[in-house]
Amino acid sequence: MQRAIVQLQADQGKLSISAVAKLAEVTPGLIHNTYPDLAEKIRGLVGKATRAQRDAKHDALVHEREVNRALRQELAETRADLSKLASINQVLVHEVALLKGMATGKVVSILQPKGTGI
Repeated sequence: MQRAIVQLQADQGKLSISAVAKLAEVTPGLIHNTYPDLAEKIRGLVGKATRAQRDAKHDALVHEREVNRALRQELAETRADLSKLASINQVLVHEVALLKGMATGKVVSILQPKGTGI
């Protein structure tokens, strides 16, 4: 089978697992199942190394998962900030309403000044 690969490369023929199997007078399934390293070598020579493609996709997936994790963390922090700011905003809205009412005379403070004793 090694000679078949060399012969196909020398003849400038199309290198594939099927072509090597035909030249070696075996089935492509035999190469795939019995000689997976040889099949991988042929794929590498053709430029379709599945392991390299799989590893590249896995690395890309790991990177995207890290990006996703960072974005989820940022989203959680932003939601916490939003909740805190909404609470502060509500307190300020009530305070503004109270001060506007006091300024127009419609709201009277029920707190007694210190020292009146009443």
